[in-house]
Amino acid sequence: MTDTAEDQGLLPPGTIRTPEMEMADIGAGVPAAADLALDEINPLNAHLFREDRWQDHFARLRAEDPVHLNEIETAGRYWSITKYDDVRTVDGDWETYSSASGITLGVKEAIGQRQRLQPFIAMDPPEHGKQRATVRGVVSKNNLVNLEPVIRERTAAVLDALPEGETFDWVDTVSIELTTLMLATLFDFPLEDRRKLTRWSDIVFAIPQPGGIVESNDQKFAEMMECVGYFEQLWAERRDNPGFDLVSMLANGEATKDMPTRDHLGNLLLLIVGGNDTTRNTMTGSVYGMNTFGDQYDKLIADPGLVPNFVSEIIRWQTPLSYMRRTATRDHELGGKQILEGDQVLMWYISANRDEDVFPDAEAIDIERPNADRQVAFGYGIHFCMGNRLAELQLRILWEELLARFERVEIQDEPERTFSSFVHGYTKLPVQVRRR
Repeated sequence: MTDTAEDQGLLPPGTIRTPEMEMADIGAGVPAAADLALDEINPLNAHLFREDRWQDHFARLRAEDPVHLNEIETAGRYWSITKYDDVRTVDGDWETYSSASGITLGVKEAIGQRQRLQPFIAMDPPEHGKQRATVRGVVSKNNLVNLEPVIRERTAAVLDALPEGETFDWVDTVSIELTTLMLATLFDFPLEDRRKLTRWSDIVFAIPQPGGIVESNDQKFAEMMECVGYFEQLWAERRDNPGFDLVSMLANGEATKDMPTRDHLGNLLLLIVGGNDTTRNTMTGSVYGMNTFGDQYDKLIADPGLVPNFVSEIIRWQTPLSYMRRTATRDHELGGKQILEGDQVLMWYISANRDEDVFPDAEAIDIERPNADRQVAFGYGIHFCMGNRLAELQLRILWEELLARFERVEIQDEPERTFSSFVHGYTKLPVQVRRR
């Protein structure tokens, strides 16, 4: 694979300003939703998520303007869809709301086409289904049965090694370690290099800023090229000696084996982020949430049989990917608003999962919530997350093993949160454990 960086759709460093970067320039300390005019509310601002102040902004949009228009220089017009039923309407209609122009808010099309990767999640039928089917077997029910004892053994080993009576970072020590081990297994990736997967996942949606995950477009570009080079070597090896892993499936699948490097990288990053960011942030969110709602933690300790429903509820409450984008293919009306062909449409899963019309007392965790499994954190329609059962399995095993070992996992300070409006996550959570 000898495509140049420009051919791969990765522009040279420093040439693109993204909408997220433009919004980040607004700065921290965005006024409370009640202090803003309705047309000033823009939930894309990553500062709201790092400061954990996004809730009231979405609550106001759900109540007053559930199909909400914003416009900024880099992205043009885009709509925030914040009510549960509207989000499902958009996600379920791929003909009106296309994924083919990307899944996060993009720069205006004139330059956006050149910088965009093309994973299968950013495709419409029929190509979407063909490429998705290539890798679906790794998360089939039969393979999950084979993976469960591996997940449980690794989870037990990580938890048994935790220090008692000492403060440590749950994100790095448990959440990242467990999900990276799992991801390395799915890719048949060298275990000694597994933290590279974490790094590449972190920088995909990172907003360049001083002291951030990446400090410049130049750094982000260089590390993406490292990812390309590493997987090109694995690709060549698996073409000749395929196994039952994601790299082999993509390298040899009829729908994917002849794809250009850019599209391979898009699918690889999709699978890395999907298998890493989402589960790891929900693992951390589950510990933070149980400490925040201590009565629910007591209830779970008293009845571990509630773990499966707790898993659905914590996924709803955390919602590790805040939104997905679609692009309107025609002029039409949604929620009384006129959507124009080419408008970007953001389905805010994080808001839909807090919709009080569907989930009463939605800001609280209720591990006995009867409709917790109606959460839309995995999406809806043809793009419904194919790894949902694996994510649920990892979370279930983690909490089964936690409850068997520890009286409590106790947070010692507030978490540090991801600077992103797309990935809803944590960068640090100091905790201590008390063993039984």
